[in-house]
Amino acid sequence: HKAIVMEADGTFITPALSFHTCRDEIEGVVIRAREGVPPDYPLRAVMEPTGMMWLPVSVPLEQMGVTVYLVNGRRVHDLRRFYKRHSSSDRISCRVLAKLPLVDEESLYPLETPSDVQFACQRGCKELGRLSTQITAIKNRLRDTDRFAWPGLEGIFKNIYSPTARLFRRTWYDPARVVATGVEEVRRTFETLSEQKVDLKWVDYLVKLASEVVQLYGPTPPDYALLQEEVCREQHQLAYLEERAETLWQDTVRSLYRQLHPSRHLETLYGVGEESGAVYASFIGRAGRFPDNRHFRGWHGLIPASRQSGDAESKGLHISQAGPDPIKKYGYLSGNVARRYDPQIAAIYHDQMVNKGKHHNQAVCACATHLLDRVFVILKEDRPYELRDVDGTPVTPAQARAIIAERYTVPEEVRKRNNRRARKERAERRMERKQKQRESRRKR
Repeated sequence: HKAIVMEADGTFITPALSFHTCRDEIEGVVIRAREGVPPDYPLRAVMEPTGMMWLPVSVPLEQMGVTVYLVNGRRVHDLRRFYKRHSSSDRISCRVLAKLPLVDEESLYPLETPSDVQFACQRGCKELGRLSTQITAIKNRLRDTDRFAWPGLEGIFKNIYSPTARLFRRTWYDPARVVATGVEEVRRTFETLSEQKVDLKWVDYLVKLASEVVQLYGPTPPDYALLQEEVCREQHQLAYLEERAETLWQDTVRSLYRQLHPSRHLETLYGVGEESGAVYASFIGRAGRFPDNRHFRGWHGLIPASRQSGDAESKGLHISQAGPDPIKKYGYLSGNVARRYDPQIAAIYHDQMVNKGKHHNQAVCACATHLLDRVFVILKEDRPYELRDVDGTPVTPAQARAIIAERYTVPEEVRKRNNRRARKERAERRMERKQKQRESRRKR
């Protein structure tokens, strides 16, 4: 590690000091910092969180009476580029970190070391996220294989990852074999599944589709034996990951979440369940550490970047993305659900889509920002959420749905106006106009 001691006025009083993750060496740095000042003089340590190496350094510093600050790596990167555009080293970084309180003190928050339960819940949520990513990747590979091996299969199965679809891949993935065997034999295979005891009419359509696939590929079909081995391996891995994720949630993360947030008031917010509540409770921690909602928004980063000068102000900029990714992910998902049940969130979505010309994702991001405002208040005051109309009148869930249907339904023509295809066409027309303008200038 590298450290440097700086006066409050920005004067460096030591060279860059090297130390290891060892209490004696950390204490030596603190002793150097206290030279020439009273024993009770307040010291501040500003650190950039690189992995988890900040924890074994911050704990002894806090025990020695030093106030620790962790800063966003992007801020350090930007300031480092300002000071030394073409150089980067630990020595430069420690000088940049020391200067941050002078440059942007408002963005510094004293570190509150999370409890063991909070840390464990954070790690569990991250592990669930990794498992979810792997599960999604396998499902995408299975879907892509089905689309070329069995074109039209998604019209047969309502859910191509259901137990029925998985049994189909294990037993009847070769369409030529399905055609040769016939409907009755194929149907008997699926009669063992309880979910299909009543109606197996879809098997007739499966055999018909198999005949079409055989006709499609003609004399040079894919090697379905190899494809079946591949999809069976994928399904086996998928089942393992799904079981592991469920065990992690049931045995670990859910119990940790309920210890962190025993009142479970977060779940009174529409769009917030136990899984998203675990993310909010573990990553936000004590909401009182943020002075106000503006600082909380700056921390989670689900707000648009700002660019204003004189009378000009840019609109539609990307969100700043400053905070933890799980907060932004579940904020977006929760906001997308809440807009269907909460009149206040629905009004925001409607305004963004109809009046401000935003597309769906932009509008949902605005909903997510306001939903996280509510998460902040619930955690800070530990009280349940109450559905209200835009004028503050309490409403029942049924009344809320009626209000949304009456006032805040986005017309279909507005959605078409703002969808991806329409935006792409507008961009192409702009490019064509610019090209014509350039050509006309050349002719002059």
